[in-house]
Formats: sequence, structure tokens, C-alpha cells
Amino acid sequence: MGTLRDEIKDAITPRAFVLVLGVMLLQLGFIASFIGAFHAPAPHKIDVAVVAPADQAPKLAGQLNAISGTPLHAEVMDSADAAHNAVVDGDISAALVVDPSSTKDQLLVASGGGASIVTAVEAVMTQADASQHRTVQTTDLVPLQSGDARGLSGFYLVIGWLVGGYLVASMLGIAKGERPPTLRRIAIRLTSLLPYAVVSGLLGALVAGPWMGALDGHVLALWGLGALIVFAAAAATTAFQVLLGVSGVGLAVLIFVVLGNPSAGGAYQIQMLPWLWRTIGNALPNGAGTDSVRRIVYFGSQGIATHLAVIAAWAVVGTVVSLVAARMREPRAS
Repeated sequence: MGTLRDEIKDAITPRAFVLVLGVMLLQLGFIASFIGAFHAPAPHKIDVAVVAPADQAPKLAGQLNAISGTPLHAEVMDSADAAHNAVVDGDISAALVVDPSSTKDQLLVASGGGASIVTAVEAVMTQADASQHRTVQTTDLVPLQSGDARGLSGFYLVIGWLVGGYLVASMLGIAKGERPPTLRRIAIRLTSLLPYAVVSGLLGALVAGPWMGALDGHVLALWGLGALIVFAAAAATTAFQVLLGVSGVGLAVLIFVVLGNPSAGGAYQIQMLPWLWRTIGNALPNGAGTDSVRRIVYFGSQGIATHLAVIAAWAVVGTVVSLVAARMREPRAS
């Protein structure tokens, strides 16, 4: 019978110690990332339009852009109709329409693009107008659906798709144990992920839409988006596992959870986040997917092409890296 020291050494191997240390670092990263992103949200260069008499508009836009902390990025628009259309299409977040015949101005917003942005713009505009002894009245041109409280349903939907993608890929990799990731095995694994992505994309769209009434009327578009997001997360996780083994699962969690979730623009849209999270937000499937859902549901799918390209890039690169790395790891025939 071995000594207690021998039993401990057998139970806690150097590899196990490194894995536990990795989990602790992920845990601390999770805490730091979420608190860092959300503890002090502040608007940063939110795109707004200014409609005012020609002799006033440039000066007013300049004053808004000069506000400390640069919460707004204001540009002059020629007409209220143009500003109205830009807000409805999701090209800008808000528009200030100045009425020269009174002291009351109109603020056009779209809460479908993010409730925190609307709140921030209202606060900045109200303060700015008050300094000029004017008031502002808000008109919501793209209100949230009744079942989409605070506009968070799309964020949760995307997070659910991503969790399913990286978990199924992780389980498939772990289920193979120590068997080497040959090209044939990885090709079969990636192929098996396709029907999973298609089915889970559909189920997510059905839950969010007709089953729960949170995001009504866009099942087909959300289905396609969901399938792409699930496969992108699964393909990327597969690539991480082929390259790093079980540690690849930790890298997937780091990217899709620790960094991806707080930067996705859920509770606070990307323009409200600090520099790091604002910078990486739309480069990850989390942020690209969340804004795509909002644009599908509230803005007629305007402006999602770049987001789809980002998500597709994760899927394609993950697939290619998985296959190439697996091929390079295969033993050479003598």
C-alpha cells in the first residue's frame, strides 16, 4: 500500500494541476471580463443625425461632437424624412430634429436597436437641449416587440446557439478519448456537426418565435443565422481541440464566453462598452450574431452582410484548420 504522499501524487498529476490552474484563470477571466465590461457603461460615438436650419445645423452638430467623452458622433442631414429613414433602416441610432418655430425638438430613436443606446442618447440630448433652454420629445420609430423585454431575446438566442455549438464539438472530441485526430475522423466529425447545426438553428428560432412569442415573424431568417452560428462555434472548437487537445475546450470558453458574451452587445450595446470589448465585439460570432438578430427582426435585415461574413469566416477557418492540422498530425506511411 502506497503512502498518502504517493496517493496524492498519483491523483494530482502535473497535467491535472495545469488543467486546474487553467480553469482558475478562466474563472478569474470570466469575473474580470464581465465586471470590466458592465461596471461603468458609457456611450461612445453613437451615430446620430442633426436636422436643423442650414445656419444652425453645423454648429449644433459640432457642439454635440464636442461633448466631453465623445458620447455622440453627430452628422448633419438635409431633411427630417432622410433622418427618419436612416433611423428606421438602422443606419444611425437616433436623429435630433430641431423645430425653429418653437423650443421643443424631436428625438427620433429605434429601441429595436438597443434599449441602452436609446436611454443614453435621450440623457445626452436632454442635457444638451436644456443648456440651450430647449426641451426634447422622444419618438420611438422602431419599438421592441411586446415579448422582447429590453431587447435581450436576440442576445440570449445567440448565446444558446453558441453554447450548443462549442459543447457538442467538445463532447465529440472528448468522447474519442486519446485517439489521434486523423483527417478521416475530423472530416466525419465536422460532417456530423452540420445536421446538428441545422436542427438546433431551427429549434432556437422556433423557441424564440412562435413558441414563446419573443421574436415573431422571422423563423426562416433566424433559422439560417442560427445554423451558421452553431456550426461556426462547433468548427472553431474542433480546430482548437485538434491543435491543443483538451485545452482547446478552455480556449473555446475563453473566446465564446469570457470575451464573447460581455462584448456581444446584449444588456449594453457595443457603443456603451469600454474600448477592449467595443473593439472585439463584432469580430466574434457573439456580437456579429446578436446584432444580426436585431437587424433581422427590427430593420428588415439591413446591414447584416458584414456580420454574416464574420460568422462564416469562423466556420470556414475552423473547418480548414481542423482538416489541415489533422492531416499534418497523421503518421506518415513508411
